[in-house]
Amino acid sequence: MNVHAHRAIRPQPITMTSQPNQPGGPTDSALNICIAVQEPNRLGESPVWHPAENVLYWCDIPAHRLYQLDPHTARVRHWQFETDVACCAPMSGGGLLLGMRDGLWRFDVQTAQRTLLAAPPYEPSRERFNDGKCDPQGRFWVGTIYEPRDPPLAHLYCYTQGQLTRRESGITTSNGLAWTVDSRTMYWSDTKAHTIYALDFAPETGMTSNRRVFATFPAKEAGQNLVDYGGRPDGAAMDAEGCYWVALFEGQRVLRLSPQGEVLREVRLPVRCPTMPCFGGHDLKTLYITTAREGRPAPELAEQPHAGCVLSLRVDTPGLPANFFC
Repeated sequence: MNVHAHRAIRPQPITMTSQPNQPGGPTDSALNICIAVQEPNRLGESPVWHPAENVLYWCDIPAHRLYQLDPHTARVRHWQFETDVACCAPMSGGGLLLGMRDGLWRFDVQTAQRTLLAAPPYEPSRERFNDGKCDPQGRFWVGTIYEPRDPPLAHLYCYTQGQLTRRESGITTSNGLAWTVDSRTMYWSDTKAHTIYALDFAPETGMTSNRRVFATFPAKEAGQNLVDYGGRPDGAAMDAEGCYWVALFEGQRVLRLSPQGEVLREVRLPVRCPTMPCFGGHDLKTLYITTAREGRPAPELAEQPHAGCVLSLRVDTPGLPANFFC
C-alpha cells in the first residue's frame, strides 16, 4: 500500500468556449466553475466531504486509487490499491468504509491498513461494487454494476451490524443513492436504464418499498450527436431543501430536481462526463463534481482538457452533511 502527496495548486476558474445545447430549466453559466484538483482521474467517483477532517475524499475506480483533498492547503494525497475502489464513506469509529471489487473494507488513512468487513456477494470477474453511501441512521448501502451489461443482474445491498443483505434487484448499473431530509424517501438509479427511482424508506428498520419512477431521461439513439443527447443519471446528492442534484453522464451537465422530479436548475460543465456531485466546505455550499476521461475519443479530450478533473462551484442552498457508518 502506497500513499502519495501531490503538489498543492489552488483551484483555478474555468472559462468555457462553448456550451452544450440542452433543454430544461434555468441554466447557469459555467464561468463560476473551478478546477478543484488539477490532476485528472481516469474515472473519478464517489466524492464525500468529511466534516470532522474538513477534507474531500473520492475514488478513481480503474486507477485503483483513493484520493483526499485538503482545500485549505490545496494538498492532494492518494492511496494506491491493487483492485478497483468504487466508493467510500466516513465511519463513526474513525477511518473510511470502502466498497471495492474484493469486498467491503475498513480503511485507516493514517496507517494505510484495511480490514475486511464483508466478502463480495458476487463473482468479481463480471460484477463489482459501484455507488455506495450511508443512510441517516448509519447503515451502508451499496449497489453493483453488472459489467456484461445484459441482462440486468446488478443489485443493491445494505450492510449493517456485520451483515450484508440484498435489498433490490433488476438493474444494470446501480447509482444515485440519496435520502430526503426526513429519511422517508430513498432515491436510487439505474444509469443504463436512464431512470431514477424513488422508494419509500422506513428509517427505523431500513426497509424499502413502493419502488417507482422519479425521473427518466431519453436514451441515446444510434448515431446521435452527443450535443443533442442529454445524458444518463449517474451519482447524486441531496440539498437541505430536499432537492436532488444528479450528474448526467455524457450530458455535460448537473441538474437540480425538485421533490416532484422537475428540473429547477441546470449547471452546464466544461467536460462531457460528470459522474457525481457532493456538497462540501464549512457551510456545505461548495458543490464538488467528479468527472471521467476513461474511454473518451481523442478529439473530445483535445477540446476538453479538464476531463477527469474534480470541479467545484459555489451554490446558494447548502447540502446535507455526509452520513457516518455506525
